[in-house]
Amino acid sequence: MPGKATGRTPRTGGAKGARRNLSGTGNSRRPGRTGRWQPAQPRRLAGGGIRNPVAGRARRMPLAQVPQRVALDDRGIGGDQVEGRRSVLELLACGRRNVQVVFMEEGLEPSPILEDIESLTRKRHIRLIELPPVKMEQEALSQSYQGVIARAAPLELYTIDDLAMGVVPSSIPFPAASWASASAQPVTRSARAIPFLVLLDGITDPHNLGSILRSAECAGATGIVLPRHRSARITAVATKAASGAVEHLNFALVGGIPATLMELEKMGVQTVGFDSAARTSLYDVSTSPSDPVALVFGSEGKGLSQLTKRRCSVLVSIPQYGQIDSLNVAAAAAVGLSHVARVRSRIVRTTSSATLE
Repeated sequence: MPGKATGRTPRTGGAKGARRNLSGTGNSRRPGRTGRWQPAQPRRLAGGGIRNPVAGRARRMPLAQVPQRVALDDRGIGGDQVEGRRSVLELLACGRRNVQVVFMEEGLEPSPILEDIESLTRKRHIRLIELPPVKMEQEALSQSYQGVIARAAPLELYTIDDLAMGVVPSSIPFPAASWASASAQPVTRSARAIPFLVLLDGITDPHNLGSILRSAECAGATGIVLPRHRSARITAVATKAASGAVEHLNFALVGGIPATLMELEKMGVQTVGFDSAARTSLYDVSTSPSDPVALVFGSEGKGLSQLTKRRCSVLVSIPQYGQIDSLNVAAAAAVGLSHVARVRSRIVRTTSSATLE
């Protein structure tokens, strides 16, 4: 009706039905809830920064250009995504695998370990990309990635013969040998570490798997054997729990643990299975420091399968004097591994001054 006030704000142009942007952009000013005029907050750029390996400076890049994770073959063992500061540092320092990219969260407090990671990425000419926290959470596959994620080539697999005969590189001084810079080329067994293997029969929890791998590496294990089915893989959670141990271990995937135990027995490897119901104590088993040995640990709930028990050379238990029925498999593995490491340390003391010709 002519002359009647509608109270509507007149349009100032643009498409029909379009509303005015009252919030403002750039350096414009807008009224706050208190009625005072306040400067508009600058709009945050979508995307992360990529750190120049030479200059060490960051530049912005669209998120669409961030390298995407490639799905792995189910036949592999994993390890392509490494999360956590210590794990990523060991990945870069060890140098056994190609690293595609390292992601680092924006705004992290400076620390020596972060400086070491940045230094290694520059030295190895690896891209170091800074991402906002929201994007980092999208890229992470674990809960505690500590602001650092790396993508690398999957862990290399070896055969059970390789692990049992010592045709893989190792940094373990059993007997004394300069394996740190050795290649994977076959050499004589006398120039290798005495096999110290760990077989895991149905470990499905990646946290337990990572803890066992960490204990195994600290104890000087030369190889890890996992079944192809009904077993956890080396996921981001496992690598984080292992705290870099996966970079110093050699892995084999087998069709079944019982059949593998038979093969190891034929090759002269003593297999020791851990069973809480076994009558023989771990500390009563006669183990020579110079003999190959393989420790076998079962699943978290059921332990070793019946067929696996029958195929082991000996079944042992860990003496307990408390009220709890049994140890967690990761704790039991730590006890067993440390015992074998103590026995094998005798050969280290006697051969530490020896030089391989």
